[in-house]
Amino acid sequence: MQSIYQSTSLLLLAFGATADAFSTTSNAPSSTDVTQVGSLTVPTIGCGTIAWDGQSPELVDLVSTASTNQNGVFLDTGERYGSHAKTALGMGWGETECLVAKLLKDNDAVENHPSKAVVATKFTPSPWRTTVESVVEACEESRKRLGVESIDLYQIQMPDIVKPLRAFGFDKSYDKVYWDGLAECYNRGLVHNVGVSNYGPTLVTECSEHLAKRGVPLASNQIAYSLIGRHNGAQQTLDTCNELGVKVLAYYPFAMGLLTGKYTSAMPELSAEHALTSSLTKSRRSKFEQKDLERYAKGDGKSIPAGGVAPLLSTMERIANDRDKTVAQVALNYIICKGAVPIPGARTAAQYVDNMGALGWRLTEAEVSEMENVADNLGFSFDGAGFKRSNAKFVGYGMETWSLT
Repeated sequence: MQSIYQSTSLLLLAFGATADAFSTTSNAPSSTDVTQVGSLTVPTIGCGTIAWDGQSPELVDLVSTASTNQNGVFLDTGERYGSHAKTALGMGWGETECLVAKLLKDNDAVENHPSKAVVATKFTPSPWRTTVESVVEACEESRKRLGVESIDLYQIQMPDIVKPLRAFGFDKSYDKVYWDGLAECYNRGLVHNVGVSNYGPTLVTECSEHLAKRGVPLASNQIAYSLIGRHNGAQQTLDTCNELGVKVLAYYPFAMGLLTGKYTSAMPELSAEHALTSSLTKSRRSKFEQKDLERYAKGDGKSIPAGGVAPLLSTMERIANDRDKTVAQVALNYIICKGAVPIPGARTAAQYVDNMGALGWRLTEAEVSEMENVADNLGFSFDGAGFKRSNAKFVGYGMETWSLT
């Protein structure tokens, strides 16, 4: 832990920050709080695009606002991302990649200069993709949709788990084939950096060693990670990646909203538990997600003790108030303090700016330890809600799972 805090301090000082960067109360994006992901220098907080769609005009303002940061914006997308029903059914891939490219291009035209945007995208393992060339072809398609000569960061979205004919004995793994595909993309100059997603300690180590033999560094591993999502192998994975020099990109940093200020109250007479329950009743999530999130919020007396996440929210609110920050910013800063880059989603400029308010300062080790102790004593760990899981994906014919342990 101490080494991460020391390296963070040195990084900030190297870019001209002072000790005040750790106590500032500004919500403006810090121009000095950056990190390395492979050869890329990016803001220490990214922006997820999985919820973006072409029917959201507020995205124009988001991209415009993000482009004002002198270090640019770090966008994470994927070939599989899209809002249309056909994409959900496995068709029409690339919708969000095209949208990201259009938004950046339109913003460049308005601002009259290129956006300082780093864009990461993902390759999706599929039963029909069984060769090195299939990875290269997919990369080429993503490159064209994004309108770039070389992709900044090209990631494998998950281990090779999609096996619709597993019951008939057709369950051969093509993970190593995909790694060779990443290496081929890198060596052809189609990508600047390569990464993986949802790999546990063993698989990420094997992948890193495999790529190294091809002269290719593994830049990143994207996993679900949050204050209440550390006990399913995520913490061990983060520790291993830190040792390997592989940067962890953390999705679900808010545990699907459970760790944000919108589920707490500025009214002191209203408890965090009641405020959370009230907020969830107004949520637009699916009924399946709603049911699971309500269990986390209130507890069910079975797998989740009564009170749910409320004790942790109370602690986070107090720390946030002491620092003049939001609860969401505390949740993000915690992940940064652990050596990872959180990738929260944002659909509006206001959400993006609030997320960036977690930059330019750091929680103390005592604050990190206190929140972890409270989280550990909750008696449960967050693993997703509804069909959105931290260790599984709905793949048309059912749910396929992986493990970080």
